[in-house]
Amino acid sequence: MTTDDQYAVVAMTSSAGGITALFKVLGALPATLPVPVLVVQHLDPRHKTVLAELLARRTELHVKLAEAGETIQPGTVYIAPPDYHLLVEPRGALTLIRSELVHFVRPSADLLFESVAGAYGRRAIACVLTGSGGDGATGVRAIKARGGTVIAQDPDDAEFKGMPSAAVATGDVDLVLPLDEIADVIRALLTESTS
Repeated sequence: MTTDDQYAVVAMTSSAGGITALFKVLGALPATLPVPVLVVQHLDPRHKTVLAELLARRTELHVKLAEAGETIQPGTVYIAPPDYHLLVEPRGALTLIRSELVHFVRPSADLLFESVAGAYGRRAIACVLTGSGGDGATGVRAIKARGGTVIAQDPDDAEFKGMPSAAVATGDVDLVLPLDEIADVIRALLTESTS
């Protein structure tokens, strides 16, 4: 494949039940992951989050809270800070904004996915994990419309079915998988695109 066909980013979202799901998926990805991972996990904005520290203990990847203006790097997980929407620009620079809630949440998976679709098109992988509500479904459509690849956790396998069910209902999900298989499939897609 040419560089234009190689995946450049993984965007992942979860909500209720998501921390355990993120432990499982990110914990099974290697430190040598050739792309960055952008994560929206719905968090309580009233409390300082320790999610980055918790995840860092469970994965070989470098994990940090996203900072405005930084450029994303391979093998690093960037987590949207509580109460900020996380967006990425075409050259990989991160933006944090405190605009209105989207579907009653901030950060919003829809906004992240839409920015990833615009910046990376078919070079993006989006992944929707357990969670209540429908955040991520609109963003899934944007990823698919630009030729990206969409993975959803099997709603029957999810602790909370809302978000993966909403994603699957769009008809734009390429792969519906049990949680245990998601990391292997992401690795396989990345390997395939670089060979």
